[in-house]
Amino acid sequence: MLDAVRKVGNVFLKDYKQNNIPQTMDDLLKQLEDIDTLCLSSLKKDLALQYPNIPWHIGDEFDTDAQRNPADKEQYWLCDAMDGAIQYLQHIAGWTINLALIRDGKPLFSVIFDPLSNEMFWAKDGEGAFINDKLLELSNKTDQSIMLAVFEYGHQDKSKTDLNEKIGTTVTRLIQNFGIVRNYGPHGLQLAYVGAGRIDLFVQQDLDTYNWIAGLLIAKEAGAEILTTAGDSWKWGSESLLVAQKSITEKYLKIKSII
Repeated sequence: MLDAVRKVGNVFLKDYKQNNIPQTMDDLLKQLEDIDTLCLSSLKKDLALQYPNIPWHIGDEFDTDAQRNPADKEQYWLCDAMDGAIQYLQHIAGWTINLALIRDGKPLFSVIFDPLSNEMFWAKDGEGAFINDKLLELSNKTDQSIMLAVFEYGHQDKSKTDLNEKIGTTVTRLIQNFGIVRNYGPHGLQLAYVGAGRIDLFVQQDLDTYNWIAGLLIAKEAGAEILTTAGDSWKWGSESLLVAQKSITEKYLKIKSII
């Protein structure tokens, strides 16, 4: 599995910045489709050699309803092709190849490969999380003034809800209480960075299961709490996400409760 992901990631690395940055919607959609086709065809071909009977589920992050429940299959590969494809097409860093094996409605194994850094984040349920061959360790910071908090948002329709207001409130809360606040782009990689101690807190207010799932297992296996922004345990279909070591999620939830 790791070799298959590394192989296709390095194919994209070879072609990085060789495309013309899309200037129209038609061009953008065509290039995104080409990325999906190349990524999935390579992964399917290589993984079929060892796992011929495991079906595939292609995660469309624009399909909100499909993300509310796992697919009706005992086990399957879940792939959203390239996470951060927009960055790739814009010739900027922040794109990865993500893949997860889902069994009985939860991730069993996941991998996130960052070709630019040659870093492979991976985890197996109950067996820990790693970067290449090194065990991941969470941040041990206690001073919020030096903590790096990131916020994200997905493609859920915000036109008829209060999501935009929730996101704005979240960003304001982070800026007022954490020393460094960023929005980086690739959701899964940011969650893996929580596991690696590079990011102290990740928060998102809308549903984005397909972008989260590979990184969630990595962060969880590194020891992070996986919660909703209300402080409940995250489950498939939850419409918000809060990930950090326990002491930091407690700080965030306390801040939220008094503002």
